[in-house]
Formats: sequence, C-alpha cells, structure tokens
Amino acid sequence: MDAPLLQQREKLATHLIKQLGHRRMAASFHRTAAEAKDAVLALIPSPARVSRCGSESAGGLGLWAAIAAKPGVTLMDPYAPGLTPADGLEVRRQGLLADVLVTSTNALTLDGRLVNLDGSGNRVAGMLFGPQKVLLLVGMNKVVADLEAAFARVRTIAAPANNIRLAGLGLKNPCIEDGRCHNCRSETRICNAWTIIEGSSVKDRIHVVLVGEDLGY
Repeated sequence: MDAPLLQQREKLATHLIKQLGHRRMAASFHRTAAEAKDAVLALIPSPARVSRCGSESAGGLGLWAAIAAKPGVTLMDPYAPGLTPADGLEVRRQGLLADVLVTSTNALTLDGRLVNLDGSGNRVAGMLFGPQKVLLLVGMNKVVADLEAAFARVRTIAAPANNIRLAGLGLKNPCIEDGRCHNCRSETRICNAWTIIEGSSVKDRIHVVLVGEDLGY
C-alpha cells in the first residue's frame, strides 16, 4: 500500500479507537491483513465456541480454517459441507449462544457508529445480543463520514456486491444485473434489516479490529 495512505489510515484509526472507546467498545489497529488475522486469533479464548457469519473480510483471509484449527475451539459453521438448509438455519440459531462471534460491519462512521444491512438477521442479532464477545474485522475502506454516508456506502457498494457474490444461490434481484441498488421488493431480497449500533451495554464486549488494508465490501 502507498505509504502516505497507510499513514493517513493509521492516524485516522487513532481517532476511531477513541470514538469507539467513548461508546464502550474496544478497538485496535493493524497495518496489514495478516497482522489483523493474528490479532483476531489471539483474542479468541480456549476453550470457546465461535460463530461464523457471512463475512468476506474474514473469509478472504482464510480466517475460518485458522479458527477451526485452534486447539479447544469449535467453529459453528452454517456453511459446512453436507448441511441441509434446515441444518444451516439451526447452526445460525445456536450461534446466538456462542462464546465468540466473528464477523465484520458494512460501515463505520467517524464518530464510531456501526451500520449494517442484513438478510436473515443472524449476523446483526449476534452483534446486538447473545455471544459474550464480538470481534469485528474492519478494513479502513469501510470508514465513512456519517450516517448518511454509511447508508450510501451500503446501498452503492456492499449490497450490490454481496448480491452478485450470492447470485449462484438463485437470487433474482435487479442489482445483480446492473450493479446498483433498486430498493427492490424481490422475493429473494437479502437487504432486510438495518441496524445502527450506537454503543455497547457491556463494556468492551465488541472489539473492532481495524485493518490498514482494504477488506471486504
């Protein structure tokens, strides 16, 4: 990565860590994705049950396999080969009782708010309540000025990209065809639940792992 851009992101991360702290959330900054991966693994205790949610940020790093290989850790994986749709749904339900949830956020505002748009809702549900620890792997490309910019980022980048990624599952949503949000009412719509996390009722339950490199959508 270009050195001045990385320095800018590091300076911005210092501000974000303070803002998240004011909202009772922990945060750390790691210059590279590899360093962030190691940090996430270090934050997972053993023994522990870890819930996997849909996250390209984590998946792109090979994090799920690394978590599953950690001694004493059980990965609750709704995407495991051989599971029926009903089996996967049950794993998602049980994931709300996990010790640790690992996922990402769609957008992070400069004042420390987490903004997400979810399909079935298990990802945001776990962020709000259930798992004792929530680890969010967040590339600095997801940092935006304010809530308005967060909503715009989700609609123009994250939502269409995720729809295209999941098109093979039979989605028939118009953004798959032209790459832009139509705020559709499609039967296969995956943009169903907006959440804004203003803070954590349990101090440091949410830990935002900021990454100097771009990650995910």
